[in-house]
Amino acid sequence: MSAYDKVMAARDANKITTVDYINHMFGDSFFELHGDRRYSDDKAVVAGLAMLHDMPVTVIGIEKGRNTKERMERNFGQAHPEGYRKALRLMKQAEKFHRPVLCFVDTSGAYPGIGAEERGQGQAIAENLMEMMTLKTPVLTIVVGEGGSGGALALAVADEVWMMENSVYSAISPEGCASILWKDSSKAPQAAEALKLTAQDLFDLHVIERIIREPRAEDAAMFESLKLLIQRTFEKNLALTDEELTNARYERFRRIGADL
Repeated sequence: MSAYDKVMAARDANKITTVDYINHMFGDSFFELHGDRRYSDDKAVVAGLAMLHDMPVTVIGIEKGRNTKERMERNFGQAHPEGYRKALRLMKQAEKFHRPVLCFVDTSGAYPGIGAEERGQGQAIAENLMEMMTLKTPVLTIVVGEGGSGGALALAVADEVWMMENSVYSAISPEGCASILWKDSSKAPQAAEALKLTAQDLFDLHVIERIIREPRAEDAAMFESLKLLIQRTFEKNLALTDEELTNARYERFRRIGADL
């Protein structure tokens, strides 16, 4: 598959969404929490508590929806500032009780509307970046579809970032990049190749730590295997002191691009 084929696969309407991952992996143990305690509840961000086998975890994810009605309700996975503030509220709660945080990312980017900007979209994202870097509990992020711009990064300042094999992670969409560079969005396939946004590209560049095989909805064994991988990663990081954990996270991001 070409890079742009991967982009199309990441956007596929039939692709398993964040809510599907939560349902398959956590079932009835997931208890959703709502609101940012300032403005409202952003339905583009699903967040709550769950049991990972016998380990309590905080789960936060961006949800696009599966059909037109759901996608409109979820704002097509484009979160408002209250969504990022809800995420941060639950991350700080997780830190208080030393619960690991699992984030699922699937967004073309944060919502760029006037209302979102008036309510502090840029500041909400910046606060997440700053607070996650020093969060004193393990954080793992999995890009399950699109990982677009700061809207994705706001949930991806983690100890490790994993990607599904048919997902993408980039500062800008190929169409946006082509429009800026060549004033021609039809050159998106060329831009996609240049952006190095596929899971394999980013693994080779040491931006992510693991590529996960794309699961099917009926593949219970795959979801169980993913749960075990996540649990082992959390157990490894829970064994670190707070200082060791935050220093390792800081150094992870400092290393990106250092050898290029």
